[in-house]
Amino acid sequence: MLASRLQGIPATIFSEMSALAARTGSVNLGQGFPDVDGPPSVIARAVEALEHGQNQYAPGPGVPALRQAIARHQRRNYGLELDPDTEVVVTTGCTEGIAAALLGLVDPGDEVVVLEPYYDSYVAMIQMAGGVRRPVTLRAPDFRLDADELRAAVSERTRLILLNSPHNPTGTVLTPEELAVVADVATEHDLVVVTDEVYEHLTFTGHRHVPLATLPGMAERTLTLSSAGKSYSFTGWKVGWATGPAHLVGAVLAAKQWLTFTSGSPLQPAVALALDEEPDWPRQLAAGLEERRDLLCAGLAEAGLGVRVPEGTYFVNTDVSALGWEDGRAFCTALPERAGVVAIPTQVFYDDPSAPGAGRHLVRWAFCKEPAMIEEGLRRLKGADLHA
Repeated sequence: MLASRLQGIPATIFSEMSALAARTGSVNLGQGFPDVDGPPSVIARAVEALEHGQNQYAPGPGVPALRQAIARHQRRNYGLELDPDTEVVVTTGCTEGIAAALLGLVDPGDEVVVLEPYYDSYVAMIQMAGGVRRPVTLRAPDFRLDADELRAAVSERTRLILLNSPHNPTGTVLTPEELAVVADVATEHDLVVVTDEVYEHLTFTGHRHVPLATLPGMAERTLTLSSAGKSYSFTGWKVGWATGPAHLVGAVLAAKQWLTFTSGSPLQPAVALALDEEPDWPRQLAAGLEERRDLLCAGLAEAGLGVRVPEGTYFVNTDVSALGWEDGRAFCTALPERAGVVAIPTQVFYDDPSAPGAGRHLVRWAFCKEPAMIEEGLRRLKGADLHA
């Protein structure tokens, strides 16, 4: 009875592996959610809103205070000038922003160029919109954007490019030179670019996030998506946003009004406070994450796993091919019983994980956990036989 638009889309790997962690009592180094909440002042503002009548429907585009705070955030961090009334819309997390953007901008048969490996909601929503996915693979072990492959992926049927940087699951932060190639291709072919920038503040030493909308000629053709979930460690609040020119933001709102209409009324003023009054918190979070990244990478290498040190995000990938496993999924399925640890098989984020430079033997680990949990996971890995 499943509708054709959903056929062939598997259940999200994150639910599957987190359920496996709970069932086996394993250390969950798979799903990317932190162990510790964000700033207490932000929580206090949400409580205040709950207790003082801000519990009914918010305006569809989002409460004005939050839209204004988002506009100030974009100006302060990137020099982008936005009209909060027409160029900002609040979404139920970035996940709804992705859904609404694709439903609002893609017609059946339109091609969507997307970086592979990709966050799994991209696959689902392109299919639901009737679009055709055209992957451009960031090939292991370096995970860099190949300009020629990007150009080759574009055809006369291409509608938009869906970009993600800092990139989940590889941890790559696209360089200004790589972004310039995207801008050139988009301009040459008159394409819209939808950019998923939820990890915008979580980059590490020597790397810097540059929004595509800041490049010459790109502000008018770029729809930027982000959220408070990753930057402020409130992943469960699901408060995100889309910004850009009014016609692109309007397309998001046109679809969003029939998805959730609005959500999180008492949380929106709290996120506004976070953006305005806790601007340094994400930077401090990134510094702590860099230390945990180094802890996890060193331990995984010591356990015999080939590590690629990420430039941003929550995640590190390892290659398990030297351990004799058929693929990363087989490794991850056996790992809870072998070691009491759960990770994510990166292969599920590829169309063809067996292709050269793809992710058949890659496994993604999350370091957005307390150091004690990372250390316990590493202790278990070191005490287990990880060979097939």
